[in-house]
Amino acid sequence: MVKKMAKKELSNKKVMGTDGSEMGILYNITCDMRTGDLINLIVRPDMTLNVDNYETQDGMVLIPFAAVRAISDYIVVDKKASMAVNK
Repeated sequence: MVKKMAKKELSNKKVMGTDGSEMGILYNITCDMRTGDLINLIVRPDMTLNVDNYETQDGMVLIPFAAVRAISDYIVVDKKASMAVNK
């Protein structure tokens, strides 16, 4: 069963890696308007995050939604799955 969450519940939520490292704060989410599929988390990176390994746009880190492992007090993502393939 999929739990539904309101946008305000996700707004400004901390994003952490499965290794416990802080990656940043959720800024926005992109989705496919035709299918409703979530595509990317747009994350304001923590200043300790090395953004060189991630796809970025306008200073934000783009994390594929497929890398999300859990959403509760934090959004937990698999860091390896979230890294840009061609970097």
